[in-house]
Amino acid sequence: MISEFKRFLLGRPMKSSELAEEKLNKVKALAVLSSDALSSVAYGTEQILLVLITLGAVAMWYSIPISIAVVGLLTILILSYRQTIFAYTTGGGAYIVAKDNLGTTTGLVAGGSLLVDYILTVAVSTSASTDAITSAFPVLHEHRVLLALFMIATVTILNLRGITESATILMYPVYLFVAAILVLIIGGGFQWLVGNVQAHPPKYGAIVPGITLFLLLRAFSSGCSALTGVEAVSNAIPNFRDPAPKNAALTLIIMGLILGVMFMGISLLAYLFGISPNPKETVVSQIASAVFGRGIVYYSIQAVTALILFLAANTAFAAFPLLAFMLAKDRFMPNMFMVRGDRLGFSNGIIFLAILSAILVIAFKGETENLIPLYALGVFIPFTLSQAGMMKRWISKKPPGWLLPFVINTLGMLTTLTICLIFLITKLSQVWTIFVFLPIVIFIFRKINQHYRDLADELRLDIETDKPEPKGSVIVIPVAGISQVVKNTISYAQSLSDDIVAVYVGFSDDDIKKMEERWELWNPEVRLIVLRSRYRSIIRPLFRFIDTVEWKKAETDHVTVMIPQFITKRWWHNLLHNQTSLLIRAYLFARQDVKIATVPYRLKK
Repeated sequence: MISEFKRFLLGRPMKSSELAEEKLNKVKALAVLSSDALSSVAYGTEQILLVLITLGAVAMWYSIPISIAVVGLLTILILSYRQTIFAYTTGGGAYIVAKDNLGTTTGLVAGGSLLVDYILTVAVSTSASTDAITSAFPVLHEHRVLLALFMIATVTILNLRGITESATILMYPVYLFVAAILVLIIGGGFQWLVGNVQAHPPKYGAIVPGITLFLLLRAFSSGCSALTGVEAVSNAIPNFRDPAPKNAALTLIIMGLILGVMFMGISLLAYLFGISPNPKETVVSQIASAVFGRGIVYYSIQAVTALILFLAANTAFAAFPLLAFMLAKDRFMPNMFMVRGDRLGFSNGIIFLAILSAILVIAFKGETENLIPLYALGVFIPFTLSQAGMMKRWISKKPPGWLLPFVINTLGMLTTLTICLIFLITKLSQVWTIFVFLPIVIFIFRKINQHYRDLADELRLDIETDKPEPKGSVIVIPVAGISQVVKNTISYAQSLSDDIVAVYVGFSDDDIKKMEERWELWNPEVRLIVLRSRYRSIIRPLFRFIDTVEWKKAETDHVTVMIPQFITKRWWHNLLHNQTSLLIRAYLFARQDVKIATVPYRLKK
């Protein structure tokens, strides 16, 4: 039943040979890898206005030059990451670039930051999606956490079905969102041109009492949250069809153009329509309401905005498992992240991402604003390290025509470093946790790597000199009585060795006497050792006996404890039994010189 339900949710298992068919063309890749960046249009402008409103409506005109600066930074990042795509065609983005050029520790900082960023991407996207829904339907405001968790579960299942299938589904809402925002921008521009705008925006260039550079930098850093997700294309080059680097670079440029136009358009409309941030209604909702009224067009825009914010999480689901795979390949994350699931995706990475993002949503109670500063800093750290790594690469290799790419990456590094410093200065109270969390993540990476290196050292052998050592075999069989299960185990043991001993632990003289009489009558040609337990424990007397056998036989023989176990027909039948065999096996796992074997006997009733 469970298997059939899994097939219903995820689809049929796919062959490894079908992996090539899971590669994405440019149209689908833009939908999957750009949904995060494009969706940030829904809250990027709002983050700027939330800072400026502290000085009153007169300060709102500053949103225009700040938005222009954000678009300028976007241009620098697009050009910089285009260089990265052609330099590192295997993907991995900031992690690979930083590790290759700046050292392993720097690479781990970039990789850890990106992993944290992808977790935050899912939490922010789903939380922002619930904000869009509750703006249109305020009655749902109290249930935003449940809505966000439902969205995470949905997008997780979608991704477990495979990247191609998820891309096919995602394509339509992403392009619908782009179309809806462009319609909103064109409609708003037309309303302003014909003089239908009732609002009176503050005069552009008006003097604002109390304005400071600190506040403007804070507003700029908040607006830079619209740039999160730009790096996803360079991280996921292996997901593109051949020629993968060329297709990835073109997808990146198209994404940058669309994002720049939409972000600037929303910022202009917010200024022209005199929009102020409202905790109960998003900026996009207010603009759509002012331009089209609360009719079908308004609700359509809100619907596709909520949908794209929900599906923006898919960018993280596409990039996180691939980055986790690369870290696992370098032995900094568990091997399970290298395993492909039934649908050829890295299922463990997908599930792990879903669980951590759900925990974040619950911890922050679905409040998007509380997550965005940490989210943005988490991506600007890898931005900076990636550009610094590319600078080192150009200086070291000096290929023909290297000077222009070097200048582009230098400009990118200086800009993103400045943004990081602005975040740290202006939002330290909101982002300080990254200084605690990142060292912990890197420490975990190091401990995992150390474990794998220690394991390799201990398991490594010289194939020319290290040969198996022939030994005899002594088999110890714990028995609770005489039954078909015990008979089955002894029969199997007799096919492997002549040195077999059965061990019975009794709690009373009557039990022991009865067992000895029955065993002698049965006579299975196996010696029975009877142990007395004064404290009604099977484990302690049994282990003392095994210790004795191990001490005497370990040099010349393999000591095997062969555990009889019956397998019930129904799962709930297990609840009716003591599961002593499982307890014995659990205790024996830590023993170096004792081998464990379980001999199952399957019940028919």
